[in-house]
Amino acid sequence: MSADRRLLVGRVVGVYGIQGWVKLESFTDPRMRIFDYQPWELATSAGPIQARIAGGRPQGRGLVARLEGIDDRDAAAGLVGATVHVRRSALPDPGPGEVYWADLEGLDAVTEQGVRLGSVDHLFATGANDVLVVRDGKRERLIPFVRDEVVRDIDLERGTITLDWDPEF
Repeated sequence: MSADRRLLVGRVVGVYGIQGWVKLESFTDPRMRIFDYQPWELATSAGPIQARIAGGRPQGRGLVARLEGIDDRDAAAGLVGATVHVRRSALPDPGPGEVYWADLEGLDAVTEQGVRLGSVDHLFATGANDVLVVRDGKRERLIPFVRDEVVRDIDLERGTITLDWDPEF
């Protein structure tokens, strides 16, 4: 995966107060981690904007942030609806045995017998376990992301994820 790849980490959902603060929806886990990654690239209808965080905190059930150079409510209102992206290089290296979901996207999914199932399109969380969405152009497979039982190996350098999975399923 390229260190320059942009990752979606949140969205501006509203304005807060009169001094240019914005309300955020964070897609990071934990949600406060969004403030750890800088700079932000905001994808707005007028084009991309580079932004640095001047302040951020929880507010009620959500998060609010003030961005450098955004000093009034009107300027903040122009950002509502923007998606918040960061470069993959802004994230710290994952710990031993950990992997970012974004690093799995695009990997070739293969069985232990070498049968290619497709590419990892994305993942999503469920109550029981996370799920890999693997597509091959013809079909989509939902495969539980369960280490050791289903996910046997992740080789980011080779670009593969090896699975204990029946290709007919």
